[in-house]
Amino acid sequence: MKDKPVESPAVEPDRYPDELEIAFGKGEKRQTLIYHKVTWPVGGQAAGLRHGDNPGQPAALYKLINGNIAIGDVTPLDPSDRLTSDPELLQRGKHPGKTGIRDVDIALDVLRYAGEQPTCIIVKHNNPCGAAQAQTLERAVRRAALANRLGAIGGCAALNQTMTVAAAEALLPVQLNVVAAPDFAPEALAKLAAQPSLCLLRINNIARLNEWRGRPHLDLASLLDGGLIVQWAEIPGAFTRENCRPARATLHGAQEVRCKRQPTPEEWEDLLFAWRLAAAAASDSIVFVKSGATVCIGIAGQDRAAIAQAARDKAYHKLADRLAWERFKAPFAAITEETMRDSIWTDAVELKGGLIGASMASDGALDGPDAIEVAAKEGATAIIQPGGSPNDADLIRLCNEHNIAMVFTGRRIFRH
Repeated sequence: MKDKPVESPAVEPDRYPDELEIAFGKGEKRQTLIYHKVTWPVGGQAAGLRHGDNPGQPAALYKLINGNIAIGDVTPLDPSDRLTSDPELLQRGKHPGKTGIRDVDIALDVLRYAGEQPTCIIVKHNNPCGAAQAQTLERAVRRAALANRLGAIGGCAALNQTMTVAAAEALLPVQLNVVAAPDFAPEALAKLAAQPSLCLLRINNIARLNEWRGRPHLDLASLLDGGLIVQWAEIPGAFTRENCRPARATLHGAQEVRCKRQPTPEEWEDLLFAWRLAAAAASDSIVFVKSGATVCIGIAGQDRAAIAQAARDKAYHKLADRLAWERFKAPFAAITEETMRDSIWTDAVELKGGLIGASMASDGALDGPDAIEVAAKEGATAIIQPGGSPNDADLIRLCNEHNIAMVFTGRRIFRH
């Protein structure tokens, strides 16, 4: 006899309370955070999140409206500084669910370190899947989308500048669920209306994202038994060159070994961008960036060497798909003519998946040669990683053998 399916508790989204309070401490030391539930006008009614991680899993979004806390020497953002918790819904084929809001938030976490350069971050299932910086927003959007064209489908794109007509046209071929920007040009809104299922979120404070640099927020995680883990969210400390140091270590407690080559200005830009993306990806993560755009992102593994190899394999397949799309407007998997497939794959292999000249970031310390050997074999030229492994000296010597520049951040950036 088959077991009956377990039903989730019947909790309707509108049954979540309109106000939520979280208090730390007692008496004079009591610090209280007050939240209000977020809703939007949908179909003539006030609606909150469409659902949680899955349909039929009710969820609610709350924004902090009052109160603040200080734990030790750390104080988070002021309640008036809102981003993802207070978006303006402009177009709603479907209003956002939990995953869409979380995807936007992860994208903004990267964007706050982008500065003034036009940047597009695409996030899918709470992990970055394509990202790019460029001289124009249209080029940044196009390159981010092509970095992982298939992975972007159903994901979220966040921009740090007003959506333009050209950027909207670059986004249209990608079947996204959510797009967030500080504003949308009227002509761009008209273009995006061609995708009626697309949810557009205007978040004015994206224009002030630089003010969020290095500022933490409270991170709460609930446990199966209702318990809570409270922590300050991680800050990817190495967001400037000054936060990094050249790779050096002591060999056998005596001789100091240094990395012979320092990154070029272009490599520095790619290294820092890759590091910010590694901070936003589920650990373990390996990120390759070239000329301001992601080549591939390896995420969520327990074996860093295997993640580097998986990222390399992904680069080859993503480049083959990109070449197929650019030449024939068809996915690589849909091309059945053998000569065409062989030609595309030969070119992807010759270009080594686009990894020649790329920079690699590892969110945790490299403790063995495998990931560096993958990078060297594929033609990557620079690496950023925390350092601190007992094998640092041997790894620096390996980089020197391959003329790879390597810098240390001194701190890991895991996200679990």
